[in-house]
Amino acid sequence: MRALFELGHVVATPGAIDVMERHGIHAGELLRRHASGDWGDLDEDDQRENDYSITRQLRILSAYGDEDSDSRLWLITEADRSVTTILRPEDY
Repeated sequence: MRALFELGHVVATPGAIDVMERHGIHAGELLRRHASGDWGDLDEDDQRENDYSITRQLRILSAYGDEDSDSRLWLITEADRSVTTILRPEDY
């Protein structure tokens, strides 16, 4: 799949790195999904907001994993597309 936007510099919080290591989650796969418009486990309103944000230079958020699971991860790409952060929701 083709990337819909630039990710910029990719960083991850220590908590997100721990989750990925414990659950065998590959950061590259999450980044591929995020950049290609697969917003993961977001509701329809949030997905539409992301679709709108791509062309408006607004922040983009994807969420992967069950909301009540300790494996839930967010990916946030900043509005200026300079940085994408992989983090746990509680790291926000």
